[in-house]
Amino acid sequence: MIKLKAVGYCRVSTDNQKDEGTIGLQVDAVKEFAKADYDLIDTFTDEGVSGGLEDRPALAKLLDYIENPDNEIKAVIIYKLDRLARDLIIQENLIKDFEKRGVKLISTKETDLDSKEPTRVFIRQVLGGVSQYEKGLITMRLSGGRNRKARNGGYAGGRVALGYSSIDKELQTTIGEADTIKTIFAMKRKKLSLNEIARRLNAGGFKTKTGTGKWYAGTISYILKNKLYKGNYSYNDIKTNKLNLALVV
Repeated sequence: MIKLKAVGYCRVSTDNQKDEGTIGLQVDAVKEFAKADYDLIDTFTDEGVSGGLEDRPALAKLLDYIENPDNEIKAVIIYKLDRLARDLIIQENLIKDFEKRGVKLISTKETDLDSKEPTRVFIRQVLGGVSQYEKGLITMRLSGGRNRKARNGGYAGGRVALGYSSIDKELQTTIGEADTIKTIFAMKRKKLSLNEIARRLNAGGFKTKTGTGKWYAGTISYILKNKLYKGNYSYNDIKTNKLNLALVV
């Protein structure tokens, strides 16, 4: 019997790895499931990523792979429906995307996911709706915890600005970077233009946050507007004074 060609897709998000099962567990389940009827060509895995479509390189590669007719892929095998997507809209659109390419979606835990039979479609959408609800609860809890931390004067997360480091989930000043910030504000007090400040920083070998980038007027403008450098921290419209983090007066 000639087996149809298939690929696998597995995903875990770091925060919920215990409940979702490790990538290894999912990959093994997909391989075992495929043995009877499919020739499993490859398995694409995303680790530590959300159920949305942002930053999912393995899913992007999978879509490119099945789109190539030369690969003759007829099925995508997943461990469980919410490993494809927790968001119902994303889930349904991905299934339709597979259908357009003549590819069947198969779950090791749920049957006939791409069936057009009304009851099957309803069950699939209910499963997606439950996953979307659970995702919303997780987001709500994380957001609530961060808001409480911000109200209590703690660091609630987000991009760490030049001049600081996140140590044990708290902001602390970084001496070398802090000196750069002080230099920028000092040059601005001398009424130098943003372009001139950027030029002098580049000429002087001052490092950006990444350590490899160039300075631009827009970067200088962003720094000068950042109220954290004056000890005013904000997160989701919650404002607290963090004078210990002030770098300029």
